[in-house]
Amino acid sequence: MLDLARLRVLAAVAAHGSVTAAAEALHYTQPTVSHHLARLEAATGAKLVQKAGRGIRLTPEGQVLARRAAEIVGRVDAADAELAALVGLQTGRVRVGAFSSALSVLVPPAAAELRREHPNLELELTDVHPRVALQQVRDGDIDLAIVFRYDDEQPDDGIRYTHLRDDPIHLLSRRTGETLTDHRESDWIAGCVNCRREFVQHCADAGFTPRIVFTSDDIIVKQAFVVAGLGVTTMPGLALQSHLTDGVRTTELPIVRRIHLATYGEPPDPPATAAFIAALKRVTLG
Repeated sequence: MLDLARLRVLAAVAAHGSVTAAAEALHYTQPTVSHHLARLEAATGAKLVQKAGRGIRLTPEGQVLARRAAEIVGRVDAADAELAALVGLQTGRVRVGAFSSALSVLVPPAAAELRREHPNLELELTDVHPRVALQQVRDGDIDLAIVFRYDDEQPDDGIRYTHLRDDPIHLLSRRTGETLTDHRESDWIAGCVNCRREFVQHCADAGFTPRIVFTSDDIIVKQAFVVAGLGVTTMPGLALQSHLTDGVRTTELPIVRRIHLATYGEPPDPPATAAFIAALKRVTLG
């Protein structure tokens, strides 16, 4: 009976042209490859390889078997991948990190769809700032992250970014139809130092420095301060979908942040991760 491991070795020799290259591709030593070829010849009773200078080449019999070996190995690998996907979707786990408004608006419908399609998948969710989430993706602590960016730059950091949607920024005050410059003299409510960088830059582009008198990253607190007349603020549309306090008036600004899905390394993703990504894209992109 033909041994699959030895057929894989013969197919690798045919594909890569030498014992050395086949050994590197299979992560074997050269003597191991030579041993498998010798055992395959013994099993078939045919001369499969012959010396050619300092290397080897396949005999006509070896070429015939190598072609069949490639077909067999390919079909077995495909079956193995399909089975792994099925098993993974029955017992897998996907760990997702996202910022608060994405967790409250984007993730629930995706999680509900994932549960309907794959009820045995385990979903772990973490509320985390994008900068921390990206590091957790790199470290392998989570499988994917939902993050936002204010530019189109795609850094070469091993992260694979998939654009999900644009999220417009709104001015929140007690009147509509206003601009940033309408509030150059107003008190402002802003997020923490790390979260306010883009806001401060946009104010600078508009020709003023905002007078920040309250600091909070809580969207309910910020809106409560606006209603109380204690200042004005800005907030992404996704956050407003999550919560909008009576009495707050919103005006969309010509500023957007871009929501991305972030995973690490090249595809394919693990089956459970791929299933959640597909569900998220369906509910986000339509």
